[in-house]
Amino acid sequence: MSARRLVSTPFSSSSTADEVLAGIDLTGVRAIVTGASSGLGVETARALTAAGAELTLAVRNTAAGDAVAETIGRTTGGIRPRVVRLDLADRATVTRFVDAWDGPLHLLVNNAGVVTGGLERTREGWELQFATNHLGHFALATGLHRALARGAADRGGARIVSVSSTAHMRSGIDFDDLHFERRGYDPQIAYAQSKTANSLFAVEASRLWAPDGIVANAVNPGGVATGLQRNFTPEQKASLDAAEAAGVFTYKTVAQGAATTVVAAAAPEFARSGGHYLDDGQEAYTVPNDADLGQHPHGVKQWALDPAAAERLWTVSTGLLRLPPAG
Repeated sequence: MSARRLVSTPFSSSSTADEVLAGIDLTGVRAIVTGASSGLGVETARALTAAGAELTLAVRNTAAGDAVAETIGRTTGGIRPRVVRLDLADRATVTRFVDAWDGPLHLLVNNAGVVTGGLERTREGWELQFATNHLGHFALATGLHRALARGAADRGGARIVSVSSTAHMRSGIDFDDLHFERRGYDPQIAYAQSKTANSLFAVEASRLWAPDGIVANAVNPGGVATGLQRNFTPEQKASLDAAEAAGVFTYKTVAQGAATTVVAAAAPEFARSGGHYLDDGQEAYTVPNDADLGQHPHGVKQWALDPAAAERLWTVSTGLLRLPPAG
């Protein structure tokens, strides 16, 4: 049996978010972008608003979010985005956000993320990077499932974009010790695990929710200097510098980094095709779990797309959050 042809688009590593959206009218699209008070989230929100989307900026710091919304409204000539507080590590704020949402939702961009320099835990005792980057977004997306289904019925489809990272190649999911209760803590491995989880979420969400017209895809924005690196330890910074020197990545502008997110959010090639991992505007090729990152900087490891792992992670996440079974 021949291998499936990867989904391709006209875009590349040098494409910008505005170039991806050229000629695309998002009028009437209701969208949420998490972590839209800095970095990639700001550019993603700006580009989507400029294309006509009705944006909600879901942010921890609403003062920073208001400043971003004001700038977006002024520079795009469009409607000023709405700003709502959301702390993905605090389940109460996720619940409030979901309960307050009214009407259909057509696009959810799970962009927010944290990097820690050492072990930090939520009040539940969960490792913070996994809790924020994966569990918080999982609770948000599942809570908004009905709104996304309504959005899909309105427009013939709804999309979720899950922002992952090349870092996923460092680690799969350790189901025996998700929260580093027994193994030694390595913040880079913890971050990697959370980014693999972001990809696996897209795989299982697409499988479960395709009948509702909802597709989810994971994206690697590439190397972009943002506030995410502010908590890097010297070891993490050295690792990043070594990866750049080895040619694993070259830094992109924020506009270039947001482009792949926008491809998954709006490009016609991914309107009804989910469960993929995108890199530089294209569906990435899959590599074995023992593949070397330096030799495959634009690949995606098997463990990040494994259907069995995706289903198991969904079940585990549902249990941790005490959510109803998938449906």
